[in-house]
Amino acid sequence: MQDFSEPGSGKADGEGSAVPSPAVVAQQAVQELVLPQPVIRMNPDEKHAQLVRVPTWMWLDRGMWQPVSRTVSVPGVSVTATAIPRAAAWAMGDGKTVVCAGPGTPYAVKYAADSASPDCGHTYLRSSARQSGEAYTVLVSVTWDVEWHGGGQQGAVPGLVTRAQVPLRVAEAQALVVS
Repeated sequence: MQDFSEPGSGKADGEGSAVPSPAVVAQQAVQELVLPQPVIRMNPDEKHAQLVRVPTWMWLDRGMWQPVSRTVSVPGVSVTATAIPRAAAWAMGDGKTVVCAGPGTPYAVKYAADSASPDCGHTYLRSSARQSGEAYTVLVSVTWDVEWHGGGQQGAVPGLVTRAQVPLRVAEAQALVVS
């Protein structure tokens, strides 16, 4: 596979004008990719306070977790770049990071209210009361790997990233046992 750092071999077409190398056209195709922005979803819902020691489920819209392609054609060469989401890294705001290989599993009522997500979750151990705005900032970074091919060549561009963030309040509930 070729990457963008390798020099291209611009050849002349039949009329004497230079044909750009496939790697140069691939750069343009990668720049023109429109990657979807992640939309953060959680259970309990991200608009409401989470509770200390209650599992939080995190997931992204499955519709955004799809390959995205762009083809660029110039006289003499056509290149297609395809971006594939590889992982979602969640910075939870409390110093912990959770890396999920996929978009995560949406919570559904078929799961017990206190169950942990099977593939993308976190349990807060401290309230966010002492944070600025009394909320943690949750940041998700989706890493995309790009493969391109065209003009008899192929290459890869690892590590394109899209991000989203939300403020998340985490409250602590105290139980009182009365006998």
